[in-house]
Amino acid sequence: MLDLLAVQSGTANASLITLAYTLILAFILSSVIAWTYEKTFLGLSYSRNFVQGIVLSSVVAAMVMSAIGDNVGRGLGMMGALSVVRFRTSFKDPRDIMFIFASLGAGIGCGVYAWGAALGGTVAFCLVAFLISRTGLGTKHFFDGMLRFALPNESAPRLAIEDVLRKNLKTYILITMREVDGGARVDCAYQIRLRANKPAAEIIKELSAIEGISDIAFMMQDATTEM
Repeated sequence: MLDLLAVQSGTANASLITLAYTLILAFILSSVIAWTYEKTFLGLSYSRNFVQGIVLSSVVAAMVMSAIGDNVGRGLGMMGALSVVRFRTSFKDPRDIMFIFASLGAGIGCGVYAWGAALGGTVAFCLVAFLISRTGLGTKHFFDGMLRFALPNESAPRLAIEDVLRKNLKTYILITMREVDGGARVDCAYQIRLRANKPAAEIIKELSAIEGISDIAFMMQDATTEM
């Protein structure tokens, strides 16, 4: 069995098996980070290519650091070569940038043969990511989403809608109301909080049964904040 301590002590002239261990570990750690990103993702702009990029960036970082080693000349040459590359990808979510940094950190740790730091850092990062995802840290909104629809400017449809909302929602509040079609119809928007046993699809179905209602749309709160 390969003595890992012996491997780490001989990193000045890394052997082929040492490089293999480095790249494999970088791949495993970045795959764990990518899996954590997938399981804790809450928005709508999910990208399969981004998840694969998390894994690939770690492997590339490990390869680059292994190539540089302790050679200052190689480091300066690599810096000059990489300065030619222009990365045009923009990140809408700061959380995505943190996952890329975590993957690069794991790859760099593997590339300089600090395998314990890379492993411990990856485990700690993934645990914290799961923790803040499950506890909802930073969540400020009280409502689950916004419900919009148009109805005739008459009292009967309004009473029917109020009855449906009162029976099926935990709480709701009217945020906008405007007349359309020359005052014949009214466009309304509500902030709503769903009951645990009443999904949005059932509420939309009940609203659709009211005569005269149209253009029903429901937008989840996460969709409005994550896009």
